[in-house]
Amino acid sequence: MAEPVNLNRFRKEKARAEKKARADQNAVKFGRTKAEKDLAQARADKAKRDVDGHKAEE
Repeated sequence: MAEPVNLNRFRKEKARAEKKARADQNAVKFGRTKAEKDLAQARADKAKRDVDGHKAEE
């Protein structure tokens, strides 16, 4: 006689695999590269320095 299988486990594994595949597709579609993130951070830092440089001392 064959070993009984837990169908819930297989259903959940399939759902996890589909979710992971969808996440990978979204990462490619919407994700930013490390270079893009670094550039955005550098621009934000420069903008903050520029604003701070224009503040009047009291």
